Amino acid sequence: MEYNIHDAKSNLSKLIVQAIEGKEVVISKAGKPVVKLVRIVPDQKKKRKIGIYQGETKITKDFFEPLPNDEISGFLS
Repeated sequence: MEYNIHDAKSNLSKLIVQAIEGKEVVISKAGKPVVKLVRIVPDQKKKRKIGIYQGETKITKDFFEPLPNDEISGFLS
């Protein structure tokens, strides 16, 4: 459906529902289409994979050692 800007502002909630339902919602200015309101569909390809860097990183024993006092004091000042 096509709506002018004034009608779109007055009925934005309803237009959003229509877009979510998959209906085409076009907003026009001076009788010319300028924008289309569409539902955002999450991209399944962009899902984060757990363990993607497994085996590519190392945590050495010194990682678990306490920080030197001068470094600790830097956080406290």
